Amino acid sequence: MSTTIQIRVDDELKQKSDVLFKALGTDTTSAIRIFLTQAVASNGFPFEIRRPAANPYAPMTEREILQKLEQARDHARSGLYRDAGEATAAMREKYGL
Repeated sequence: MSTTIQIRVDDELKQKSDVLFKALGTDTTSAIRIFLTQAVASNGFPFEIRRPAANPYAPMTEREILQKLEQARDHARSGLYRDAGEATAAMREKYGL
């Protein structure tokens, strides 16, 4: 047995989601079904929901930003950095991605 769910969304949102999901090889209805399935499987939203983070550089002056950039260059010259591929691999392993 199945149930019908009706929702109202902006025309523009519907059109954009239709285009997106078609490009992904599915349709909006199936995408909503996938969302609901994943929500039940994860016992919550299947993604993190949070407010946008404040820009950490907004309260900084130009001088402070330039100092941070120079500090980053000093670290790089001293070998205090990680290869992007290594950092990505570590995050994938840590978070099971």
